[in-house]
Amino acid sequence: MQITAHNISKSYRRGKGIQGSVQVISDIDLSIESGKVYVIYGRSGSGKSTLLNILSGILSPSSGEVCYDGSDIYSINDRELSLLRCKEVGYIPQLHTAVGTLTVRENVLLPSAVIGEGKDISKADKLLEQLGLQQLCDVRANVLSGGELRRLSIARALINSPSVIFADEPTNDLDEETSHLVFEHLRKAADSGAAAVIVTHELFGRDKADVLLQMRQGKLIREKG
Repeated sequence: MQITAHNISKSYRRGKGIQGSVQVISDIDLSIESGKVYVIYGRSGSGKSTLLNILSGILSPSSGEVCYDGSDIYSINDRELSLLRCKEVGYIPQLHTAVGTLTVRENVLLPSAVIGEGKDISKADKLLEQLGLQQLCDVRANVLSGGELRRLSIARALINSPSVIFADEPTNDLDEETSHLVFEHLRKAADSGAAAVIVTHELFGRDKADVLLQMRQGKLIREKG
């Protein structure tokens, strides 16, 4: 899948009674190709998570367009966009979003349930085994550690074999060993034909990028690739 963002900007109105608006990102153009790992780094508040959410279909831009294979994803209705995201997009959030009352396996299978496909339990179990969670398949998510929840979110993002994976600060609260595991699986997904787009404020992982970009004051600067 080819993803192109053209002239993307995002601004927010200030609080009640305060005039003007805040420009978060401005006039960004970006092309994302299959088989590559993209790392976008920058300080907290630089706009990188906002850009990631726009690229992934979560947050509409104030101006510009995001096209998947030539079609603007923000020109379709919410139901169509949700279905597109479930089928084509894997998303690893910055915060933990597992459903605590469901088991680890059930959490991983949620995206498949949303698009109405049969539950591929064997694939879910294989992903969990690769991520070192095979012993926790039937454990409820509310008892997992932060690192275990992060690995669960990776398995959930990969269950539908997405065309693109977006990861928001995926190693933010992880030890070095688990951080390496996260990047290993994102690299493996890219080598299998997906695109992986990662935002981070850390030094870790920048050397693993095919394309390295810096977000600075709402502008995107290409440094590598």
